[in-house]
Amino acid sequence: MSKVNIILVCSAGMSTSLLVTKMQKAAEARGLDAHIEAIASSVAVDTLKDTPADVLLLGPQVRFLEADYKKRFNEIEVAMISPQDYGMMNGEKVLDQALSLIG
Repeated sequence: MSKVNIILVCSAGMSTSLLVTKMQKAAEARGLDAHIEAIASSVAVDTLKDTPADVLLLGPQVRFLEADYKKRFNEIEVAMISPQDYGMMNGEKVLDQALSLIG
């Protein structure tokens, strides 16, 4: 698999930074070339115009954006992060979710 680009969207971009770190560690442990980034929902639309993404994962606090993002970014896989995995900051499971969406 070539490099994967995973974007996580949350309300401020801060709460997901720990999850991103855990996902990066999980990716490194698997020898996976991954760029994983957290961005705030307030800048997501502008950021995604210029940033290639294979998958867009939404934090539970921005679940209301899911339908809009699926329409707006129809060339990118868009999904919700499970509230349990988000709450536990389970980087392994969220990485698995992202990779399963990419195929």
